[in-house]
Amino acid sequence: MAVWAEACRRIGPPTGTQSLVFRTVRDVWASLLHLLYPPHCVGCNALGAWLCQQCASQTPRVEPPFCVQCGGKVDTPISALCPRCRASQHKIPRIRAVFYFEGAIREAIHRFKYDGVTALAQPLGYLMADYWLTHPTQSDMIVPVPLHQQRRRKRGFNQAALLAKELSERVGLATDTITLVRHRATASQVGLDVEQRRSNVRDAFHCTAGRLANKRVLLIDDVCTTGSTLEACARALWEEGVESVEALTLARAH
Repeated sequence: MAVWAEACRRIGPPTGTQSLVFRTVRDVWASLLHLLYPPHCVGCNALGAWLCQQCASQTPRVEPPFCVQCGGKVDTPISALCPRCRASQHKIPRIRAVFYFEGAIREAIHRFKYDGVTALAQPLGYLMADYWLTHPTQSDMIVPVPLHQQRRRKRGFNQAALLAKELSERVGLATDTITLVRHRATASQVGLDVEQRRSNVRDAFHCTAGRLANKRVLLIDDVCTTGSTLEACARALWEEGVESVEALTLARAH
């Protein structure tokens, strides 16, 4: 699957009638791989799917009470603003997540991002779509969090863009993968505290054209830890003239 992802990257995104041919070739190739290398669940190793329904259902979902703005946990019996959001001096997007970053979902995300098992994009994207259909946002356009070109070349794909594509096909919202750009390479966020993360991604994103002006954007990423990356992306989008930004991630850290 990593080879297929690299081939897709070199070909570039399909347009017009090429899109139908691209999807057909992709689906045929995926079917052949499925026959040659039957998928096993990343959670329980059961044959038949990369992520079985039982493992997905056993991963804790993000349920209220949580902060009505950033989606983080709060101690009050009803949803309210967390202390960080109450104290914030700048505009932040409304963030929601489907699962907590643990169990089979954590393993699936690691296999997806770091082992190149891009076939996981479909079941993971469908889980995000199911959540969105139950908790819809007022959005016109889906925008995935971009990778810097150096990291994208090294990985061969952008996991957020693949999730956004699956979500788009399921819920019927168009996706823009061009306008929002990560123009500055940043260090890994792993191991950094909130302020270090915010500083690390400050001014790392910008928009290349006025395509999203006055649009309501749904920002997509795989994991939210502190929300710093999503905030930095939202700031670039607001500077572009976007009407509103909400964010949805597959998982979030406790």
